[in-house]
Amino acid sequence: MSVSKKSLRRIADALERMSPPPVDAPKFKKAAAFVWHPDPDRLVPVPKVNRIPVELLVGVNRSRDTLMANTAQFAAGMPANNALLWGARGMGKSSLVKAVHGALQADYPGLKMVEVQREDLPSIGRCLNMLRGASERFIMFCDDLSFGHDDAHYKSLKAVLDGGIEGRPENVVLYATSNRRHLMPRDMIENERSSAISPSEAVEEKVSLSDRFGLWLGFHPCDQDEYLAMIRGYCDAYGVDISDETMRAEAIEWQATRGSRSGRVAWQYFTDLAGRRGIKLA
Repeated sequence: MSVSKKSLRRIADALERMSPPPVDAPKFKKAAAFVWHPDPDRLVPVPKVNRIPVELLVGVNRSRDTLMANTAQFAAGMPANNALLWGARGMGKSSLVKAVHGALQADYPGLKMVEVQREDLPSIGRCLNMLRGASERFIMFCDDLSFGHDDAHYKSLKAVLDGGIEGRPENVVLYATSNRRHLMPRDMIENERSSAISPSEAVEEKVSLSDRFGLWLGFHPCDQDEYLAMIRGYCDAYGVDISDETMRAEAIEWQATRGSRSGRVAWQYFTDLAGRRGIKLA
């Protein structure tokens, strides 16, 4: 049975709509950071990155210096490691990544950041192809990375860490944050080890994913002195005048109502304090 040219054209148009041609990479000089969105694939510029100056991050000096050195090497075109920032919630893991990028922007304007959501990891290969060959250098940033039972997203992440036969683009490095050192819950590891026919092999593939990060930077809960030092640093930086005694009493009461103490809680208290004092933070 013959098919008319008109029918073939309709079929071709339908297939093109189902699988649109790849979108051209944006003009990277227009912004310092981008967010990856698939379907349709695109890198959306971020006009202003939500971050604080790196000098305001208290209690993470070793991690700060290590990540800064690694990022400066990468920005200068030298070899650098992928980095996994893991540990306690609210202790500045994602803040450090964004702050380090901001601190190096003046010296390395070609250093860009691309944020990828965990749920978009299956499309990561297409994002890498868009970045490959560009003159700029890219920190691919994945925040709050973790994997649950029967979660196959981790396989897509290997495209960034290992790169397969094509190799990871020389101008891309991955920085990820997670509350878990092995990117999966401890009870899930124990369950798989106890129920699998080959216990060691059952978890090896997922656990070994974190081993593919050259840098492991641990973040641990802060003590009260560090918590108060964070708030004092924010007050000094933004010009909020408050005595140590008043700040201490209010900050300790604030942490008690939250049931925790962290860099995030310190910033939340300071945000409330600045609002009460009529100080804008933007």
